[in-house]
Amino acid sequence: MVNRFILNEVSYFGPGSRKELPGVINRLGFKKAMIVTDKGLIQYGVAKMVSDVLDEAGIPYEIYSEVKPNPTVTNVQMGVEAFKKSGADCLVAIGGGSAMDTAKGIGIIITNPEFADVVSLEGVAPTKHKSVPIIALPTTAGTAAETTINYVIIDEEKQKKMVCVDPNDIPCCSIVDAELMYSLPKGTTAATGLDALTHAIEGYITKAAWEMSDMFEIEAIRMINKYLRTAVFEPTNPVGRNGMAVAQYIAGMAFSNVGLGVVHGMAHPMGSLFDIPHGVANALLLPTIMEFNAPVCLDKYVEIAKAMDAYREGMTKEEAAEAACKAVRDLAIEVGIPQHLTEIGIKEEDIPALAEQAITDVCTPGNPREVTKEDIIALYKKVL
Repeated sequence: MVNRFILNEVSYFGPGSRKELPGVINRLGFKKAMIVTDKGLIQYGVAKMVSDVLDEAGIPYEIYSEVKPNPTVTNVQMGVEAFKKSGADCLVAIGGGSAMDTAKGIGIIITNPEFADVVSLEGVAPTKHKSVPIIALPTTAGTAAETTINYVIIDEEKQKKMVCVDPNDIPCCSIVDAELMYSLPKGTTAATGLDALTHAIEGYITKAAWEMSDMFEIEAIRMINKYLRTAVFEPTNPVGRNGMAVAQYIAGMAFSNVGLGVVHGMAHPMGSLFDIPHGVANALLLPTIMEFNAPVCLDKYVEIAKAMDAYREGMTKEEAAEAACKAVRDLAIEVGIPQHLTEIGIKEEDIPALAEQAITDVCTPGNPREVTKEDIIALYKKVL
């Protein structure tokens, strides 16, 4: 079997690392940037923390801020037109997964215009050219879109999340500056942190996992267990924020290359049909689906229990698996994640439509335990 591993060419880490941005732009020979971000990050001054660095260095830029929390085909197409008019030669994505995913869609279409409809990018699209160079600065510690070859866009017509997988979209540089995350609200910190934990756990147990990906994912699980509570409850603590910023990046390095599972498969339609934030959907589903997968992953669940500091000497594999699932659920409850679909406005009559999309989602086949549409319906009902 051949395993492939794709990573960024260059990444910078640490509080204040956004100050490396002008040097990156100059080193790569770019003349003008288009910033891709959202209006909330502009309103709260987070985007300005980055644009001030460009201003001080005298680097010109335009701003495209029409990014939605669950970005759409229209968001990308508007961004493509904005880029064409801007005269820019690179993209600077500032935000969570939404901004970075939008930037990836824009960058790919600019260099591969035959995919201008956006919907043809779903799955593994046969693009021929690398994206317009993207420099990604995450403002959440969750998606790791700054180091993945994946992006997710909503097809408004079908009300469906399209998962796009393309080595040509990976940012040429990532700048992971925890200072950009200090103002992140408690709820968003919790949800994105559990999103990162979902990436790490699903990436660790997915069918395509192997020694190299395992190495990254188990460390990400350990670090998230260590730092998430601090990031949530002490938002300006640089240790917690930087710990989570690095942990989610480590998780992304691996899952980008080995895939995910049915947690993501079931979370995606919750976003496309009900606009539920992706991190909330993942976090709500994760413990229950871990229990479903446990029988085929006992050895790895022992390691998850150890990473979550839930393993006790003498435990059987089954007891360790139970402890791992409980530790994840307890962490989610502790940081305020909803535990039932009804809490976020989803009713029992909505489940068939959710299951219809989940069973065909690109992430679902990677699940370590074979799953049917009936299984998915039962899992949704279990968290109703």
